[in-house]
Amino acid sequence: MRFLSLIIIALFFAACGGESTVKNEQKTSGSVSSPDSTISLKFWIDGGKPFYSVAYKNESVISTSALGLVLSDNDTLSACLTYTNEQKSSFNETWEQPWGAQRMVVNNYNELNVTLTDSAKRTFSIVFRVFNDGVGFRYAVPEQAGLSKFIIMDELSEFNVAHNNDAWWIPAYRDNRYEYLYTKTKISEVDTVHTPFTMVTPTGVHISIHEANLTDYASMTIAALGDNKLKCDLVPWSDGTKVKTAAPMKSPWRTIQIAPNAGGLVTSYLILNLNEPNKMQDISWVKPTKYLGLWWGMHINKYTFWEGPNHGASTKNSKMYIDYCKKFGIDHLLIEGWNKGWTPAWYENLLHEFNFTKCTDDFDFKVVSDYARENGINLIGYHETGSNIDNYLAQIDSGMQMYKDAGMHSIKIGQVGSRLMLKEWHHGQYGVNYYQNVLNKAADYQLSVNFHEPIKPTGLCRTYPHLMAGEGARGQEYNAWSEGNPPSHTVIIPFTRLLAGPMDFTPGIFKIKPTRVHTTLAKQLALYLTIYSPIQMLADLPEYYDGHPAFKFLQDVPVDWETTKVIDAAIGEYMTIVRKDRHSQDWYLGSITNEQARDFTIDLSFLEAGKKYRAEIYADAKDAMFDKNPEVYEITQQDVDSTTKLNVKLAPGGGQAIRFVAL
Repeated sequence: MRFLSLIIIALFFAACGGESTVKNEQKTSGSVSSPDSTISLKFWIDGGKPFYSVAYKNESVISTSALGLVLSDNDTLSACLTYTNEQKSSFNETWEQPWGAQRMVVNNYNELNVTLTDSAKRTFSIVFRVFNDGVGFRYAVPEQAGLSKFIIMDELSEFNVAHNNDAWWIPAYRDNRYEYLYTKTKISEVDTVHTPFTMVTPTGVHISIHEANLTDYASMTIAALGDNKLKCDLVPWSDGTKVKTAAPMKSPWRTIQIAPNAGGLVTSYLILNLNEPNKMQDISWVKPTKYLGLWWGMHINKYTFWEGPNHGASTKNSKMYIDYCKKFGIDHLLIEGWNKGWTPAWYENLLHEFNFTKCTDDFDFKVVSDYARENGINLIGYHETGSNIDNYLAQIDSGMQMYKDAGMHSIKIGQVGSRLMLKEWHHGQYGVNYYQNVLNKAADYQLSVNFHEPIKPTGLCRTYPHLMAGEGARGQEYNAWSEGNPPSHTVIIPFTRLLAGPMDFTPGIFKIKPTRVHTTLAKQLALYLTIYSPIQMLADLPEYYDGHPAFKFLQDVPVDWETTKVIDAAIGEYMTIVRKDRHSQDWYLGSITNEQARDFTIDLSFLEAGKKYRAEIYADAKDAMFDKNPEVYEITQQDVDSTTKLNVKLAPGGGQAIRFVAL
């Protein structure tokens, strides 16, 4: 079926004739600036086509860039346009996150809403919001005659830059989704990449392009077209179309975060602010937490996911881990591989079929869940789909009901596989809608969700606070069975992947050798500060934590914060961040580096003036190095206050973690 009449298309192009239809007396441009006037955006029509540009402190950040949509049947909403109306407004509020890196979030912007009409009298709007930390824009197509159901074949949104900026990126359209090491190059060397796509201009302005409120639409990748031109590239369906939709329709927000330094990107909440407020009535069951799991033991081959003599998820092992949880004061435990269907070939893109209610022969769900309850431990469920979405959705209600009946409120859901149903990209419209449907279903059963092999975060956790974390990057497991992640990896992802939302990276490895965890032990502690998540796994085998002096930091460190500040950072080099606990007066500091040793002097003026603190310092030992002597560390204490200057030394590939206890 053809959604747009060929007659309308013919009239549309005949009227356009390849020349501007805008008359001199008609308005052809508009502008809007941020509340603090540091960021300015201009919009205009030229030759019947829409364009925009963005400047930061009078420096061009986004030069002349096209806008518009291409529909099926060679139709377009990007030419022969007239500027028919504009509305300007301002908004300023402060809202509270139920959990997060920053409890109170300022949402302050100026908006320009431009209505455009084409020669066929069809209208649509482009809405621009300009914040003090960047820009968001989206397309809105209202319900109207001649434009009901339609297919988007391309989105013409460009993000052209004035210079051949430095950029950090991972490739799009690869089988391992987002799980690649980042590459730093000039824009001229970039191909098609995932977002967040982060750049630094020659003058040091930091820019990151991403999207917000991605619902019922294809996710956006960025294609480099040469000459510093960057364009939205929508992830397609298997039939080649991009978005199947109908009016009224609103696209996701295209986001451009802008900051004077790397830390300003980390403390930008623009993406959250471009999502709708919490839609859920009761979220009392949504709780940030730390958890143990059998996960790392499976990756280092101590245990197996599948049944056999070394099966990890046995009743015996599960009860042992529950005992460790109780001993350590960690009240959540993730058990993976307890259900029927696991085989050594489960991950090989074979539309593997799991059963989500039937236990393996050596695991008794009732015995384990009762034992956990008796010991005050909350179990986290696990559903691995193997990307066989049809099989999963046929069982999702029974699987989630089983967890609800056991009093569980958390679930990890995996989608291992290069394509969903061996056919569709995880991050195409099919995948976006699948993940949203599962999220909605989890809410019905009061289950907080941790997606692995996910669609990238776009701030939807504001609207659905039970969407607590996801993977969506190359995580800790690559240190078990590949060449490992280089030390620079963890000082890149805070300024790339983590700008999108919380990540379940799974830090906390204490037994570093003989694995390929290319950090020091102190850096593993610091990652709990530098990699934000409201759920944090204590990933190592519990026997390596038991009696270890440094484990006290993992027991103490919170996962829910009042405020976050970046002390200093350089992408791919180092990062020092401080966070204040939401539930006490304590502060925590995490500092990490790449392969290079660092020596910093940290100003503690973030501490409350006039108050004394005890700094509990977990540092690299003098002879520590990530590749030669990674497990040596020092624990010291020092009384400090807001006037103290504290020396922080980091070994190559190292880190430092500090708890500031209010006295």
